[in-house]
Amino acid sequence: MDVENINAKYPQSNDKQTNKSFYQAVWRWHLYAGLIFAPFLIILAVTGSIYLFKPQIEQVIYKEYYEVTQQGVKISASEQINEVKRLYPGAVITKYRPGENATRSSEVSILSNDTSITVFLDPYTGKSIGELNNDDRIMDKIEEFHGELMAGTLGDRIVELAACWALVLIITGLYLWFPRKKLRIFGVLFPRVKNGDRVLRRDLHAVPAFWISAGMLFLIMTGLPWSGFWGSHFQTLTTNSGAGYPPSVWTGSAPTSSIKTKDIADVPWAAENLDVPKSDIQGFIPLSIDDVVSIAKSEGIHPSYTVIFPSEKEGVYTLSAFPPKAQDEVTVHIDQYSGAVLSDYGYDNYGLIGKIVAWGITLHKGTQFGLVNQLISLVLCLGIIFVAISGFYLWIKHKPKKGMGAPKAPSKAKTRTFLVLLVGLGILFPLVGLSLIILWVIDLLIIQRISAVKRFMNG
Repeated sequence: MDVENINAKYPQSNDKQTNKSFYQAVWRWHLYAGLIFAPFLIILAVTGSIYLFKPQIEQVIYKEYYEVTQQGVKISASEQINEVKRLYPGAVITKYRPGENATRSSEVSILSNDTSITVFLDPYTGKSIGELNNDDRIMDKIEEFHGELMAGTLGDRIVELAACWALVLIITGLYLWFPRKKLRIFGVLFPRVKNGDRVLRRDLHAVPAFWISAGMLFLIMTGLPWSGFWGSHFQTLTTNSGAGYPPSVWTGSAPTSSIKTKDIADVPWAAENLDVPKSDIQGFIPLSIDDVVSIAKSEGIHPSYTVIFPSEKEGVYTLSAFPPKAQDEVTVHIDQYSGAVLSDYGYDNYGLIGKIVAWGITLHKGTQFGLVNQLISLVLCLGIIFVAISGFYLWIKHKPKKGMGAPKAPSKAKTRTFLVLLVGLGILFPLVGLSLIILWVIDLLIIQRISAVKRFMNG
């Protein structure tokens, strides 16, 4: 929010009125976008900073559930599940997750009295270590707040809108940051500490914003594929264009089910629109969970996988591995009677866009390169928080006492280039386009036509 010279003269640059009008238009929209959406960006950065360290945080919080002592050979998955059935009579088994290493507990998810519960078991003794209500997991709450402000579809749209408008902030901010007279190091790459408080406040906003702009853009673009509106349409387009999963992933007949994999399991992004095949129910006895585990081992699936149980007679076992590294992702559908692998869809099967998104997601979550990835992403999140707060402080310090201090609205004829950029961005991101129309109508019909409002906005 570069408002260094609010209520001061606009730079003249020798000085064409067109340049002045364009600068005013950019400044005006940067101010609007910052005041409206910066608070949401702070929320995203704070929750994102916490979620980056989900593995470490959960290891501390749930240590008593996660850690077991290695002792001999693990008992079978079916024995573990039988123990859960004994402890929870009438419960429906929904998932099984074997521990990914020798000291990790196994997990059995159940539905008991309409409550989703995860039971942690010692895989060596089969004894229950404890249980967690899946609705009470702390990091899942953080993720929900990060993705949809814990407000469902409305929250998802607000988060998506804030992320898209952050692109407007980046574009307009870079234009305002770029020197209009001559290139220099201080004030552009480094803050000027000896030019007074006013200049220092401006530089402490603009310079850090420049340094984090590329990282901020990366976080936005890797987060958008998860969004409910833009992300779902982008995912559908990716799948329909052939850049999603190819037909070759099906080892049997093409699926006839209309159910998508994301409707039955938490799977990697590229596999969410994968059609779920049907099991052949003619004359077969259902597989045991031990057989499914054996298939997983023979297929070389990453040990962090989860088995999702079929909920219908024609349903399938779904194995989902969503490990730290993108290249280890895999989604497998298995006929629950014959044990046939109906689909085996891993990273190597992804189209180009699928691979890019997979890497983007693991980098966004901070898992791809471990602690280094987490620390770099944390610096970016803290930078976003600092830039948002410093921009607000800069505006507070320099705005008039009885107004917002926004630059006066320039004439339309002299801001066509900027309008074209905004419209183009609105077409690419429809929610931005819709909000842009709303803001434009408010600016045109209210701010510019009601004298009191106009004086307040322009200072």
